[in-house]
Amino acid sequence: MAAKPSASEPAAQTATRQQLNQMEQAWNDGAPLIKRWLGEATLAMLSMANVKPGAHVLDVAAGAGGQTLDIAERVGPRGFVLANDLSPDILRFAKRQAAAAGHQNVEILASDGENLQIEDARFDAVVCRMSLMLFLDPLQGLREMKRVLKPDGGVCTMVFSAPDNNPCVATLMSIALQHAGLAARDPYQPGGLFSLGKLGLIDDLFSQAGLRAIATTRIAAPFKLPTARDYVDFVRASAGLVAQIVQRLEPAKAQAAWADMEQALSRFETTDGWVGPNELLLTAARR
Repeated sequence: MAAKPSASEPAAQTATRQQLNQMEQAWNDGAPLIKRWLGEATLAMLSMANVKPGAHVLDVAAGAGGQTLDIAERVGPRGFVLANDLSPDILRFAKRQAAAAGHQNVEILASDGENLQIEDARFDAVVCRMSLMLFLDPLQGLREMKRVLKPDGGVCTMVFSAPDNNPCVATLMSIALQHAGLAARDPYQPGGLFSLGKLGLIDDLFSQAGLRAIATTRIAAPFKLPTARDYVDFVRASAGLVAQIVQRLEPAKAQAAWADMEQALSRFETTDGWVGPNELLLTAARR
């Protein structure tokens, strides 16, 4: 059962918490797909943050904790991982996953990524995979990451780049909005999937947060599945932003939306299966 929000919790945080709770089962079922999709980029993120054996690492907005397991493996039994997220339920799921994998060096903390409730200069490294773009105030999130880093500690975030370089996600969102009768959104609006994809924006935010030695790397991360339908099924189960829009429609309209998405995305089918282009930005810096 999801934890009840406090009376003082902002509505946006409450909605995010509820969304994360809904995504628990989807992330469990989709974990192998996500690992294949983001595995290479995740290892690059950990290297860029200087996550090494014995390190103490904060995993911000960890979600179901797929990358938390990779961190725990890399730091080893002498190291430590703290997985943070808004949702206590999703964190408990991540904790169970870590225990099942034999990692006893993982702890959890439910708190807002923009207000971490962690003492200053505690961690050797901080990472944030595919979540900073969803923060309403990513600059404040980065300031918090800097604050909890030890001097010369490393940080690395992973986000989507521009919509033109992520045509599958952009197509899904466009079709979902059309079927819902909603106007097209500014892809770079705060809290959106592409909010940090504009050229130079994330580097500027890192600089404003007071971080140094900033470097952003573009990484291709194609999503490979047998067919376009398999990808649409994955998105349907994810309870992400696209699924939330479609789920509000009447059943027949929702089914039509999913069918249009499948048809539109079939252009990425190849002789070797479906290969959906994605591009990620990995931004690293030091305190």
